[in-house]
Amino acid sequence: MFNEKEVEWGKLGFAYVKADYNYISCYKDGKWDDGKLVKENTLTISNGSTALHYGQQCFEGLKAYRTKDGSVQLFRPDQNAKRMIKSCQKLLMPEFPVERFIDACIQTVKANERFIPPYGSGATLYLRPFIIGVGDNVGVRPAEEYIFSIFVTPVGPYFKAGLSPVNFITSDYDRAAPAGTGAVKVGGNYAASLESHLLAAKQGYADCIYLDPATHTKIEEVGAANFFGITKDDKFVTPLSPSILPSITKYSLLHVAKEYLKMPTEERDCYIDKIDEFKEAGACGTAAVITPIGGISHKGKLHVFYSEKEVGPVTRKLYDTLSGIQMGDIEAPEGWIVKVM
Repeated sequence: MFNEKEVEWGKLGFAYVKADYNYISCYKDGKWDDGKLVKENTLTISNGSTALHYGQQCFEGLKAYRTKDGSVQLFRPDQNAKRMIKSCQKLLMPEFPVERFIDACIQTVKANERFIPPYGSGATLYLRPFIIGVGDNVGVRPAEEYIFSIFVTPVGPYFKAGLSPVNFITSDYDRAAPAGTGAVKVGGNYAASLESHLLAAKQGYADCIYLDPATHTKIEEVGAANFFGITKDDKFVTPLSPSILPSITKYSLLHVAKEYLKMPTEERDCYIDKIDEFKEAGACGTAAVITPIGGISHKGKLHVFYSEKEVGPVTRKLYDTLSGIQMGDIEAPEGWIVKVM
């Protein structure tokens, strides 16, 4: 039983905690129903559901933040809604409207207020919206019925070390195929990463670096996160590829680097054999915000960036600025923040 008065918020990991309410809306006969909050954290679906057999499903991840004055806010939920629409379009699933997506997030957060970690704890409330194809199906074709749902859980840092450098190793495996589903947030991409993650972990690394599937010469993603590097002349650089998931955190960092820190920014190829152009590097995404990369092992050689033990100064500024915006300590660009309560 969850007791918010006894929780050591600062010691939370990135793990599932059953909250009080979940949001659910069902699609049938060509339309979504009105949606509702439910207490059950289980779904009963047909054994013929396309989500089970053909991977017809997608999901999102975003957070709710408690600010210094006690209010609660969401960070750019419209971007998650729009990215989910692109995932649905790719898998021929019905789109869940942006306005309804944001409203469902707000309802779910409000209903689970006691699970929102306090300001300054380093913890947040993680939201996981998802859509799955359901119903009695057997052939390879889109389902006629779908479920949209959101559950929440309080979380701490994604990596146990928090904002501390960790090392990664390049993988011989591909995360996604060229012209495949790499740019949308679907479960198959993550299932394909499990084995390579395990292999990296067994060798003592936090995760693996995925190279481009066509040539294996360019950095694409860092585990389940996007990559960025800081060049020796203080330029923020991040890979650009049709196989990369467009991270909301990455594009927020591009804006922060350019507008807040007055740094040049660039999306372009990042060749693994030329990583010495970067004095700092990091992985970025909703779960971890920024994970500093201490070093990358490639073909038996470890390349260390700023340090294996200390966070680089530019990476820290990026983290402090973005997290400050998310927590309400720094003024956000217009439209980035949605107040919940």
